[in-house]
Amino acid sequence: MRRRQFLASGAALCSVAIAGCAHPSVVLDMDAATADDITDEVSMTPEPDSEEYTLVAAARENGTATRSGRYDLFDQTNTVRVNDTFYNVSETRLSSSEVTVYEVLVDVDPDDSTPDLGEIDYDDLPAVDRQHLEPVFSEDSPSGQDGYDLGVEYGRADEVGNSSVFVPDRQYDIVVHGEKRYRVSTDSRTASEAEYRYAVTEVAPDVETFADQIRERYLFTLTGLSDAERTVVEEAIDGGYFEDSDAFQSVIDRIQEHEGLSVSDFYGTWLVEYEGSEYLTYAEW
Repeated sequence: MRRRQFLASGAALCSVAIAGCAHPSVVLDMDAATADDITDEVSMTPEPDSEEYTLVAAARENGTATRSGRYDLFDQTNTVRVNDTFYNVSETRLSSSEVTVYEVLVDVDPDDSTPDLGEIDYDDLPAVDRQHLEPVFSEDSPSGQDGYDLGVEYGRADEVGNSSVFVPDRQYDIVVHGEKRYRVSTDSRTASEAEYRYAVTEVAPDVETFADQIRERYLFTLTGLSDAERTVVEEAIDGGYFEDSDAFQSVIDRIQEHEGLSVSDFYGTWLVEYEGSEYLTYAEW
């Protein structure tokens, strides 16, 4: 796990688990960057059995591929790595329609666990239901609130098939798992579903070529630093810098003069060279 990922997740963990723990108000974190690190920062590598991989492979083989879905697949990045070759993916919405989708609601600590429809043991559920509900029953699920605690998306009825005991028609309202009894309900709503067309363009045949493309566009060198600024940078390399000092703000100003890999109003990531080494540099200010 890169340090900046730890820092980003730490705020949520601290707020729940550790009294008095606070996320730093500012961050400068510089991780030494290999070619793989650089390419991973600006691309995705889908698993071979994923929908993203299947679409890219089909578009590469056939020129284009299509899909129906209720969300964009490549909204975070449109650069995809498949077998060390890098492609830009175009995702074009062709049309949209309204469909009915289903969600199974689970109350993990019901006040009344007497069944109205019937009860079923988790192990006796059809495979499609166990597959959807497995995360609920394999982990400690949140509880303590009134009503249903969790919702599990099932999708359209035709996507689920005919074997589910909850979608589209619920046959049981209590699921027994070990010594625990869960109340289950089924909800439906109307959602927008679109038809998408995909095409791919190769941008680099290997990791080093793509990393060089990224370096050419984004890499810049931090030079001419004051002693105080150098201290900020070297602490950022050593483990992270978290003090809102004048030197920190000065370094951030220098960094923000350059195009970043990903930048928002209050944080961003840049590719920085310092004393002959390259760093993926994450900052919050």
